[in-house]
Amino acid sequence: MNVTINGKIYVYEDGTILKNIAEDLAGEYKYPILLANVDGKLQELHHHLNHDANVVFFTSEDPIGYQTIRRSMSMLFITAVYHVVGQMQDRPSANVRTVLHFSIDTGFFYTIDEDIEITDEFLADVEKEMRRMISLKLPFRKRTITTRDAVDLFHRHGMYDKEMLFSTRLASRVNVYCLDGYEDYYYGYMTMDTEFLGNFRLLRYHDGVIMVMPTNNKPDEIPEFHPEEKLFETQIAGEEFAENKQLGCVGELNSHVISGGMREVILISEAHQESRISEIAARIADRGDVKFVLVAGPSSSGKTTFSQRLCVQLHAHGLKPNYIGVDNYFIPRDELPVDEDGKRDFECLEAIDLECFNNDMNALLEGKEISVPTYDFVSGKRVFTGEKLRLSEGEILVIEGIHCLNDGLTYSLPASSKFKIYISALTQVNVDEHNRIPTRDGRLLRRIIRDHRTRGYSAQNTLNMWDDVRHGEENYIFPYQDSADEFFNSALPYELAVIKQYAQPLLFSVPEDDPQYYEARRLLKFLDYFLGIPLDDVPTNSILREFLGGGCFRL
Repeated sequence: MNVTINGKIYVYEDGTILKNIAEDLAGEYKYPILLANVDGKLQELHHHLNHDANVVFFTSEDPIGYQTIRRSMSMLFITAVYHVVGQMQDRPSANVRTVLHFSIDTGFFYTIDEDIEITDEFLADVEKEMRRMISLKLPFRKRTITTRDAVDLFHRHGMYDKEMLFSTRLASRVNVYCLDGYEDYYYGYMTMDTEFLGNFRLLRYHDGVIMVMPTNNKPDEIPEFHPEEKLFETQIAGEEFAENKQLGCVGELNSHVISGGMREVILISEAHQESRISEIAARIADRGDVKFVLVAGPSSSGKTTFSQRLCVQLHAHGLKPNYIGVDNYFIPRDELPVDEDGKRDFECLEAIDLECFNNDMNALLEGKEISVPTYDFVSGKRVFTGEKLRLSEGEILVIEGIHCLNDGLTYSLPASSKFKIYISALTQVNVDEHNRIPTRDGRLLRRIIRDHRTRGYSAQNTLNMWDDVRHGEENYIFPYQDSADEFFNSALPYELAVIKQYAQPLLFSVPEDDPQYYEARRLLKFLDYFLGIPLDDVPTNSILREFLGGGCFRL
């Protein structure tokens, strides 16, 4: 058979597995090959080729290869805990519950059964077991079973999150992975075996474990772990709220849909967010010296709706807030800096007229009146519509923009006059105990829907831009998040059940020959776990309305 790779044709016998071809071509790639695209379909390396094919290989430098490594590392860690606990306590190892909660810095955060003391010695034993399995190059064996059998299997293994998940699945078959006697389900692909998984470090952290892993741009290096305490506390608080309301996993959320209890779930979730906004407003009011409330966060976090709702709560706490967006201070488009690809860069700090912005803010501090600019994105210039602003006694300014946590934006303003808020949509609900929902996926789905509704963009338009958006966040937002006075989690436990109806048609429209097809299919598979609910019961002041429409705020 003829196998076409990178424009070259190679001849192999029918039935050759992809791993053999990958080994032949290893010298052409900087890092080991992990996964393949065969005629438009993703395949693991144990796949047999039986016909002429076009093949594209992926390494850990590619996003899909990077996620494959991290997913495989997670199963390796959980399998090692399964073995070590079984040896320690001479008990059926399946009874140990290891939970992957969320990512933090470059690693994953796990907790293990409460009766397991996580000591340095315990982690050394787990690492030793992981190294043993890596040295043996053990395969990740995949088998396909019926969904009914999967429900029974996970019930026997005490994996009740998975049991609930598959109780509402329409698909008739489920892929189950086995590593060294341990069986589990994973949302996504695995490496062929453990030989690719040597780069990691285990650390005790709070009441759990951090498994530190490389980044995709430096797959051979184990980076230092940089704790993000405020972010960690916000994520833990979100998970605790969801778990307390039996919303910690998709199976539990689906149970509420089936029982007709979603109206109450929506009301409680929205009330919880409103109480947090009220707490933040109270803290600002108690400070007394705050004149500028600065709100920043990554794309599709709901910054604008949050800022409007915060203004309402500030009014309720006796203050008089005014809202302004930093985007109104963009320099003319033809003067914008260009990025490494030669495109005009709206994301960098230099895209803002910093001198004009600081002059206006200081004028407001001094009780003077300013003319408020508006940026016209059609002409690419600032215009003045006659709107004036002066801060009188008790009045403050709520300012929203991606650079608001960076003191470079407000370099001339006294620190005592500033109150910084970091907002992000930190997912509280996971697929199950071993399959997390990345925060970026929730934000990406929000943005796909909003871009289509407000700008007429297709899903592939938004997907094509997403890497640039993420690049801007990593450069201009995440490095400053720990300087925030408050963190706010804008994710809602129920939101993906609503988002599903709006995102699915847009993702289905991505054609097979589009480079974003695989990402669209990945998101579709992920949304398929959720039972959908209508938008009707979502309040008009909900952050979700910023993306789905029908909100009461002027955005």
